[in-house]
Amino acid sequence: MSGHSKFANIKHKKEKNDAAKGKIFTIIGREIAVAVKEGGPDPANNFKLAQVIAKAKSNNMPNDTIERGIKKAAGDVGNVNYEYVTYEGYGPNGIAIIVDALTDNKNRTAANVRSAFTKGQGNVGTPGCVSFMFDKKGQIIIDKEEYETDADELMMQVLDAGAEDFSEEEDSYEVLTDPDSFEEVRKALEEAGIPMMSAEVTMIPQNYVKLEDETAVKNLQRTLDLLEDDDDVQAVYHNWDD
Repeated sequence: MSGHSKFANIKHKKEKNDAAKGKIFTIIGREIAVAVKEGGPDPANNFKLAQVIAKAKSNNMPNDTIERGIKKAAGDVGNVNYEYVTYEGYGPNGIAIIVDALTDNKNRTAANVRSAFTKGQGNVGTPGCVSFMFDKKGQIIIDKEEYETDADELMMQVLDAGAEDFSEEEDSYEVLTDPDSFEEVRKALEEAGIPMMSAEVTMIPQNYVKLEDETAVKNLQRTLDLLEDDDDVQAVYHNWDD
């Protein structure tokens, strides 16, 4: 495990999310609608919906808001026309970027994503051009301030629940799972009363890249900010060691 603190990134993201809570809830609302359309309103029989609910809870979305979203989506299935689309490309100095979007207008989203890359001196590549540098994993972050326990004890607990890997960072614990066993592990931690700061299936870089050049940092930050501000963009993954 590298010394790179994923918790610092999560914390940074969380602060941004708190400032844009409305956008986060809109994003999750769309994900609920698509998941219900694809697999029905019961999370026990709809793995994708269970994942979205876990994401909603880790973003402090109230339970009644989640329930309302599921009910609305169940009664509105025919009108859900969002589709998932993924873009891959390069930021300054070859930084790898993956963008997941959920859109009702692919042309609009493609133009906006391309513009964000271009304004940061990067470019959109072909599908698969950078995704091989990432691993799809379930990732659960536990804040040490929220859960003071013996690290070895916690490690045994998460590994017994089916996790693949456990690591201790300066201010957090990170639990990694196979995407297929993520929900099972998350549920086991929830039932054990372990508070999760973040719980989601994500793309984790195999290696991180440092940027020494100030202009490159500014350009990359511009691209990431533009992408995060786009209503169609669900998630942005990159291998920048920020």
